[in-house]
Amino acid sequence: MTWRLMRPAPKGKGRRGFTLIEMVIALAIIGLISLLLFSGLRLGSRSWEAVEKVSDQISGPRLADGFLTRTLSQVRPASAIFDGETIFVFVGDAERLEFVAPLSEHVGISGLYVLRLTLEERGSESALVLTRWLLHSEVLEGGDEFPPWEPLEKDGGKAFADLPWNMDAADGAFGRTLLLEEASRFEVSYHGLVDGETDPAWHEEWLEQTRLPELVRIRLETNSQSWPDLVFALPSQP
Repeated sequence: MTWRLMRPAPKGKGRRGFTLIEMVIALAIIGLISLLLFSGLRLGSRSWEAVEKVSDQISGPRLADGFLTRTLSQVRPASAIFDGETIFVFVGDAERLEFVAPLSEHVGISGLYVLRLTLEERGSESALVLTRWLLHSEVLEGGDEFPPWEPLEKDGGKAFADLPWNMDAADGAFGRTLLLEEASRFEVSYHGLVDGETDPAWHEEWLEQTRLPELVRIRLETNSQSWPDLVFALPSQP
């Protein structure tokens, strides 16, 4: 048997670098992949912004709806004294509503409150605002920091002209809360049996009555969208 010495191949033999064409093709593929990735990120960013915009548009009416549902489902047939006269505190017209309902301690003091809903305009801005008084004689008489309570049909709203839309006074016993920004429409109607009638029906106002209506219907709209009518059933009365 004959043995032959095998010489190693010279370095670099059998190896070669990338050609110019291969580099151009690789760069083109990398550029295409990068373009697709950045396009996807940009589309995702736009989609996220659109979702946030829609969420912001519906969050306001949703919060207002939630608050109205909670408070109107707990309306109390209550009275208050004004100028020596006993006033039944559930009154409203087509654009304002006032009633008594409990609020929790997160507002400052837990208990029954006189709650007033009004659409207020200041310049080009409008908003649905909640004004509250603790149902207590000393609070209803007002104080240095806040106006006294007057029945809705007797109050022209001038007492609130200089008050901010969000405020707390008297350790939370009086306050104003912005429920819905850019509210362009707030309409209220009432279904029930008014004094002197025998059949319940829908009414545009509920004034000087001695009982609660059965239903309250509220229509809310903002500058950017409308909202389906909200119908609330009030607690049944004995």
